[in-house]
Parts: sequence; C-alpha cells; structure tokens
Amino acid sequence: MIILTFLAWSFLCHLVIRDQDKRRARFSKNASLFCGFIIRSFNIRLTVKNKPKDGDKFLLVSNHMGFIDILLMCSIFPMLFITSNEMRETPFLGLLTEMGGCMYVERRSRTRIIEEMKSMTDALQKGFRIVLYPEATSHNGECVLPFKRTLMMAASHAGVPIQPAVVNFRKVNGEEWTMKYRDSLCWYGDIPFATSLWKSLTLRSVDAEIEFLEQIHTSPEDDRGLVADKAHKMISEKFVPVKGAPVPEPAPAEMETT
Repeated sequence: MIILTFLAWSFLCHLVIRDQDKRRARFSKNASLFCGFIIRSFNIRLTVKNKPKDGDKFLLVSNHMGFIDILLMCSIFPMLFITSNEMRETPFLGLLTEMGGCMYVERRSRTRIIEEMKSMTDALQKGFRIVLYPEATSHNGECVLPFKRTLMMAASHAGVPIQPAVVNFRKVNGEEWTMKYRDSLCWYGDIPFATSLWKSLTLRSVDAEIEFLEQIHTSPEDDRGLVADKAHKMISEKFVPVKGAPVPEPAPAEMETT
C-alpha cells in the first residue's frame, strides 16, 4: 500500500510539475518521505552518526549491499541516486527509480562516461545531493568491493566535497548479523528481486547504522585513483562484515582506463 501510494503521488507530481529540476526535487522529497514509512513498516531501527547539516551539498559515496541500504540512506534526507540504465529497463523497478528521481548511467558503455559525469556535475551545481555507489554493484556483505573512479570526479568539477558514508547492519531479529541472515539483507549476484524482497519481509527486526565520515575535498587536477582509494579505505575501515564470512583475499588493483 505504501509503494502504491508513493507511485500515485509521484505520478501526480509528474503530471503537474513541468520543470525537470523542480520535478526531480519533488520526486526526491517524496522518495525520502515514503522510504521513512517503509523502513518503519519493516521494523528497521536506524542510527545515524555525524549527520551532515541540512544545507550541506555533496556527492555521497557509500558501500552498497542491496535495496535495504538504499531505503535507509534515502530516508535521511532527499537525494538523487545514481543507478544503471539496466535498472531503468527492469519492469516495476524501473518505474520506482524513475518516480524516485534517479539519474541513470550506462555502465555497459565507457564512451558515454564524460557526458554522464557532466550531467552529475550540473545537478550538483544546481544544489542537488547525489548518491553514488562506486562499487557499481551490490555486494554480499563480506567486504567493500573496489571503487570505480571516474564518476567520483563530478564532485571536484562541481566544487562540492565527496561525503563518504558507511552502512552497517548490527542486529537481525535481535541476534548478531551472521551468515544466517546474510541473504535476507543483501541483494547480490543472480538472486531474483522477488526472492530477496520476500526474505527481507520475513524478518522481525533489523538494527542498522549509517555513519557519515570526514569529507574529502578535491580539485579537477587530483589523481582520480588516489581519491577513489582514499574514500574506499575510509569506508572499508568502518565497515563491519557479516559474521562468519570467509576472510577475503586482498583485492587486485583496479584496472580502469576511463
């Protein structure tokens, strides 16, 4: 019922508001409000540490384990989320992301990366907060994956800082977050969305935490690899992996040319 109400209200806004930026701002506000309703209906207790001031503008980068952490992040304040064109093309989820004010990137093509970074830069300069998941996919809670680099530089071109944040799950059904509950909170690999959603709905309670870390101030001349590595290190040091997961081997250096 909450999702249907959200879609109906957002569609009304889509019909009434013609200006694209005003429409996107309204979509992001709607999404933030309804995400708050959803996490309460999931009985998720969220603790937020070092929350930025309401007027702060930034490019937020965070670890990403699935749709639950998107709901958590979105509930804190209105933001635009970067997602893939593949998600836009997915039935139902594409509609949800569209009505949530998401911005899309074509991860299957490197030739459009500059154009997409410019779109992000323009949105940041207009005052939107943007959330970028630089892992470029969701993971299974065992470790933070290597970061893609290029899109993070939109922050320096827009003259705003990068705001790292880390999402951690602390307890599930009153117990430690272990492998027993891993697939109830992480949506990754080839797990169907419906399966992941059902497992999440069967949980009685979740205790989660989002901690905002020290901002990173950059310039367009900075080495994008060093910037990405710094953000990755900050988030990885604060990330608490699912208990019982195998100890990961050191990740190979990122080989990215764009």
